[in-house]
Amino acid sequence: MQIRSCIYCNDRLYLLGDGMVKCSVCKRKYSPKKFARHMSLIEAFRDDFTTKEAADKLGLNYITAKRVYETLRKRLVSFLEEEYAGHREEIVEYDEYLYLDHTKRKDKKYIFDAHNFLTFDYGGRVYNILMPSLERYKNGFLADGLDELYYTEFSKFLKIHRIAKLRSIDNTIVRFWEYFDEFMKKYNGVRRENFIYYLKEAEFKFNYGTNEQIEILKKLYFQI
Repeated sequence: MQIRSCIYCNDRLYLLGDGMVKCSVCKRKYSPKKFARHMSLIEAFRDDFTTKEAADKLGLNYITAKRVYETLRKRLVSFLEEEYAGHREEIVEYDEYLYLDHTKRKDKKYIFDAHNFLTFDYGGRVYNILMPSLERYKNGFLADGLDELYYTEFSKFLKIHRIAKLRSIDNTIVRFWEYFDEFMKKYNGVRRENFIYYLKEAEFKFNYGTNEQIEILKKLYFQI
């Protein structure tokens, strides 16, 4: 990937003796090779390659790919918070979702490992708030071995206390849940502490078209 103008101010660049480039206006200096490498990873992230798939496809070190992906996911959380903050008054619907990894859905005892989040529809886009972990119920409910009874009662509890305001069955929120469920299939489970990053990645990709995504990701990563 050839850099024709400064990625920060779009002005003229000149080549330095060490292979770096420097902007004639903003005076920033950076490596064209490193920029191209990171842009390739940003595009792979946009195209839904996992970290390992991206590293293998591009012939890059896995650690490098992992760092770029982690940076993008963390910065997306803040970006989406800011986007939603300016549109709260546009909320038209919301509903609560209980997500359980596909590898755990056949065993009822794993219901306590599910992730509970609230999804809002604001102007055709979605915003998600991760609810408190359900694990706090797990030990007390399973300690005496009455798994089946507690599974049934806990399921009833979730239905009764569900938070929702929907106008119709076919809506943006349900479409996001279907998208998210499919999105997560390529991962063999994620750590609970990292779940928010995957949820927000899916939120971002659901809300924005591919051309918008690459521009936003570029600005977030390089902090343009």
